[in-house]
Amino acid sequence: MIREKQVPIAEQPPEERIRNFNEVPFGYTEDEAVLEAERCLQCPTAPCVEGCPVGIDIPRFIDHVKNRRFAEAIATIKEANALPAVCGRVCPQESQCQGVCTLGKRFEPVAIGRLERFCADWAAKNGLDADESIPAATGKKVAVIGSGPAGLTAAGELRKMGHAVTVFELLHAPGGVLMYGIPEFRLPKEIVKREIASLERMGVEILVNRVVGRIVTIDQLLEEGYDAVFIGTGAGLPRFLGVPGENLNGVYSANEFLTRANLMRAYLFPEYDTPIKVGRRVVTVGGGNVAMDASRTALRLGAEESIIVYRRGEEELPARAEEVHHAKQEGIRFHLLANPVEFIGESGMLKAVRCIKMELGEPGEDGRRRPVPIPGSEFEIEAETAVIAIGNRPHPLIPQTTGDLEVNRWGNIVADPATGRTSKPGVFAGGDIVTGAATVIEAMGAGKRAAAAIDSYLRGG
Repeated sequence: MIREKQVPIAEQPPEERIRNFNEVPFGYTEDEAVLEAERCLQCPTAPCVEGCPVGIDIPRFIDHVKNRRFAEAIATIKEANALPAVCGRVCPQESQCQGVCTLGKRFEPVAIGRLERFCADWAAKNGLDADESIPAATGKKVAVIGSGPAGLTAAGELRKMGHAVTVFELLHAPGGVLMYGIPEFRLPKEIVKREIASLERMGVEILVNRVVGRIVTIDQLLEEGYDAVFIGTGAGLPRFLGVPGENLNGVYSANEFLTRANLMRAYLFPEYDTPIKVGRRVVTVGGGNVAMDASRTALRLGAEESIIVYRRGEEELPARAEEVHHAKQEGIRFHLLANPVEFIGESGMLKAVRCIKMELGEPGEDGRRRPVPIPGSEFEIEAETAVIAIGNRPHPLIPQTTGDLEVNRWGNIVADPATGRTSKPGVFAGGDIVTGAATVIEAMGAGKRAAAAIDSYLRGG
């Protein structure tokens, strides 16, 4: 008899977790993981594999879990995914592998993400972070620009092919958005460091505080002996609303707010000398995962009230359902169908956010109904802090300093989606720098495809 519902996962109670930065879900025990694995139908078509951007053999690793062959399970996952502990926590499985799960047509889908996390955590707990075997050196060198999900994946894949790989990271710690963007309570930084350490043991060289485009250009890297370059710099330049008062003290981009909290450990002030001043009430503008992260972080930094303002309705929220659920549990208020038109200040400090009510009009090019302002419906929300979380765009530094590199009208590098090949010979790109802001696993898939294409290129293909 198949269990209709997923095995539930234990979590910190909301009233406790809003006062700490510890991870919210505790993860499956061995018995819970086996119970959940027993729900898998092992269907011959395996649509879940097709739904996974990196092509993990999901039925095979779940069968190993079902039979308590946990070492074999993690080995199966790592054949395709270099960052399983990360993906098991932050990937939107509900719209990818779990979204096409055959069991999900009648009941709740198999909790593939939770099982992946279990396997990765079990391996770390039992000292099975086994290093990959590396083939003989090819004599080829590849420069990887950016150490986010796309760059780390490309670096790991290329190293497994025998190429020498150097990663250039502009910040003082590798990991990209995994380190600066995703809060500790969703993705503990020790887990990211653990995954990166595995790559370093394989021989991937990681150089931090290296701003490519300033201290060295792509052209110089190619001239200095690198045989190919992969650009995986993401989309880290924040977007703003363009309304009056956005330059007031107390108005942050989500990038700055979360980087201070995550990478620079503001929540451990004064142990780490990077404070964030949040007042009694914080307003976060946006409806994606970043907005959920910022609003939940604000509570943990001491805000009495944290409010999300989003211009569409609840059904249109782009954030994962799990993140919205957690935010509601923690007391985040949602002010939907509203949008800021002005930030109001006094003596240079934010005092209130003036918003206007919205209604959904006709669908736009993306098929989503466009939000339309309702004239005369303005209202104000008193707030000492506001966080703008409405998306990001690529930084123009590398395109501006790299000749022959084609970009589109949004500033994204133009690259073949199947290979990552750009207009510049020997230069490949993938992840958010190409697609715009997307998911961790989609960036990893792009890094993996590009690595295969780079390997073919280096071998004369």
